[in-house]
Order: sequence, then C-alpha cells, then structure tokens
Amino acid sequence: MVRPTIKKQIPNLQEAIKETAWKQIAEFGAPALSLRAIARELKITAPAIYNYFPSRDHLATALIVDAFTSLGDSQKAAQTAAKNMDSAALLADLGLAYRNWAVTYPQRYQLIFGTPIPGYNAPEDTTTPAAAWALLPLIETIQQLYNDGDLHLERFAKLSAKLKSMLEAWKKFSGNVAEAEALYTAYVVWARVHGLVMLELGGQIPSFFTDPGELFRREVATMVNQYTGE
Repeated sequence: MVRPTIKKQIPNLQEAIKETAWKQIAEFGAPALSLRAIARELKITAPAIYNYFPSRDHLATALIVDAFTSLGDSQKAAQTAAKNMDSAALLADLGLAYRNWAVTYPQRYQLIFGTPIPGYNAPEDTTTPAAAWALLPLIETIQQLYNDGDLHLERFAKLSAKLKSMLEAWKKFSGNVAEAEALYTAYVVWARVHGLVMLELGGQIPSFFTDPGELFRREVATMVNQYTGE
C-alpha cells in the first residue's frame, strides 16, 4: 500500500505547522516551542517540518514576523477606516485597535513583546521591517499632527542633543520621513499603551478593575488631550 504524501495529508503544511505552534505557545508558553512536539501533534515526521523550518529559531522568526504583520495590518485597517477623522480622533482609534488586537491574539502579543525564548535572538534584518510596519500608522498619524501644528511641543521637555541624534539615527535607519519629535512622540505613546496592555495580559491589573478596557480608554483619551488638546 502506497503511503499518501504529506501534501495530501495536510494541504498547507507550512500554515498547519505555524497554527500548531501557536496552540503550543498558548498551552505551554513560548519557551516550550518544539518542532518535535509539533510533529507529534500533526502526526508527521520531524524531517517533514525541517523542509519548511530547519530549526526552532526559524519557526520562531516566522511566527514573530506573522504577528508583527498582523498587528500592523490591524493598525492600517483602523487608519483606513478613520480616514475622514481628524488626526487626534484617529490617534485614539489606533490606541483602541491596538488593545483589541492584543486581547484577541494574546499569544502573538506575548511572543513579540513578552517573555523571550531562551537561546533565541531575533534576526533584526528579518523582524525589524515587520515591527516597523506595525508602528507606521501611529508614526504617520503623529507626523500629520506635527504638520498641522496640532502637536503641542511647547508642553514637552527640551529635546537634548543626544536624544535628537538617536532619533535621527532611527530615522536614517528606517528611511522614515517623520520628524524627530514625531518619532519620539510615537514611541512614548506606544510605550504607554503597551504598558497597560502588558499588565492586562499578564493578569497584573487589580481585580476591582472588572473592565480593564475602561482604564485603557481613559488613558488613551488622556494622552490625546495631553498631546493635542487645547
């Protein structure tokens, strides 16, 4: 009896491997990621996986790129849906869309921003473009606020020459046309929403906050008012 090929058994083996990996991460955490365990779950041989992902690190990199891309796509979708809004309202929408993606895909969020996989170092040349895509809608929105004179720089502490040079290095590396102040603002806005999301996903928000979304929505509204309000 001729054994059916892997392709007949699993039409899209590459995607099946990644989906099984996400399930494994959800159940055991990213540090437990194992190609052999995935092979057992899919009832295939380990070499069949190696045709697509030669090592655990190659699989982890693919998952990270997919996660960043998905996050970026969700941010771009929010940006597109709010194209007729002013930039301040769009900034709020981006923040809410960010949390919504994170709570919908907590394993993906934790993989790209949470506990690292022991012995794994993400290759910057592969993961950085995907990470940049995820942040681009926020940078574009804040740059528009800057262009329109609606980003209240007078409320900011003085930009030091050292920090400015680092922001300019980021701008040069990424090929981004945003001003240094827009890049700075985008990063600290991200840091604030990221902090609350990580607390929520990590179960670190006190139990009397029965709806963490309310806490998040107020913080987003506060940020928008701080940076753009009269």
